[in-house]
Amino acid sequence: MKGSRPQQAALSRDTDMSKTAATRAVIEAMVDGLNDHRIDDIGDFFADNFRWMGNQGCGTKTGLREFQNNWQRPFQAAFSDKVCIDEARLYMGEWAAAFGRQEATHSGSFLGIEPTGKRVEIRYMDFWKVVDGKIVDNWVNVDFAHVAEQLGVDLFNGEGWEAFDRGEKEPPRPENRG
Repeated sequence: MKGSRPQQAALSRDTDMSKTAATRAVIEAMVDGLNDHRIDDIGDFFADNFRWMGNQGCGTKTGLREFQNNWQRPFQAAFSDKVCIDEARLYMGEWAAAFGRQEATHSGSFLGIEPTGKRVEIRYMDFWKVVDGKIVDNWVNVDFAHVAEQLGVDLFNGEGWEAFDRGEKEPPRPENRG
């Protein structure tokens, strides 16, 4: 890399590795709570002022009440019979990460798509910071485009790069920037 290098991993650099087991216990209990469709008492796992930072389409929630009202309730209204399946989890001190999928039935309006009754896969990645037994930060990426595609809607209007993979379009190449 030419020039100065940006600082890397600033948030996790000084994590207290002795907290790994406690972090794991919080995350495992929280995922069980989500699979039990808990909303009103989900504060057992999240700090009142925690930050939930989602990708475009999911939004950012500041505090437990916004998370409950602007994520959990709309999500459970759109998708019933939901089960969360973490395919991998990593723990490091106060930090944890997971990726996986939720399997659910599209039973309510989602992105303006009326209920179809279809079973869908909702892929996600989560990164959590746990302090004093509660999640204080949660960075989230939920693949809404994949969900919409399963419901017959292409959010990319045919311009997704999957067309390169299928050989339908030629991928552009960068100019020689020497």
